[in-house]
Amino acid sequence: MARRPDAPTPPGAGKPGAGTPGAGGSGAKPPRARSPEARRGVAPAPPTAGIADDPGFVLLGEFGRAHGLHGEVRLRSYTADPRAIATYGPLAGADGRRVELLAVRPAGGPGMLVARVAGIAGREAAEALARLALYVARDRLGAPADEDEFLTADLVGLPVTDGAGTVLGTVRAVPNFGGGDLLEIAPAHGGASALLPFTKAFVPEVDVAARRVRIDPPDDLFAPSQARDPDAG
Repeated sequence: MARRPDAPTPPGAGKPGAGTPGAGGSGAKPPRARSPEARRGVAPAPPTAGIADDPGFVLLGEFGRAHGLHGEVRLRSYTADPRAIATYGPLAGADGRRVELLAVRPAGGPGMLVARVAGIAGREAAEALARLALYVARDRLGAPADEDEFLTADLVGLPVTDGAGTVLGTVRAVPNFGGGDLLEIAPAHGGASALLPFTKAFVPEVDVAARRVRIDPPDDLFAPSQARDPDAG
């Protein structure tokens, strides 16, 4: 899950790429933001009819390209602890198929895993899984403990606006690199995503039902990272 605390975050944590190399600025229960849960979130595949539109299911991840020749496949996990996606038992694919993750391991990059899937033994079968979104029944996750806890999957994909209602972007993920939950926001007009501390100071309003996240961002939220002068002291 993801929790939205009142406490401030260290300076610079909201700038693109802050918190971890290659994140943002570039790049158990499921999402709430804290395991696969999310506390007060890689953009999901375009919605498809069926499970994707059923409020009784929560998006946990999405398969990518095949990995190697023996049936492994890359998997983007939307749970706070990426590997926790394998702890929920059989998942439901967006096309209705039953998907059982036998094992997962980190693949590099926020939320990225390499997975072994039951019944998938070769590269061709693994390639057929590409872009398949994975869901779990919401009633298997439990409800957030308080009003400032959210399932990560409920946050991913929500429009982000400023106080005037201007759409600034979309929540792409809810990473946590050890200093608290962050919102990774993909800008509305393209470009590198940015990381914003998931605190009430920066994110005063989250309305999942209305599909809205209102933020109070720093002026340089989407400003490109400044290259460091190697001759500087």
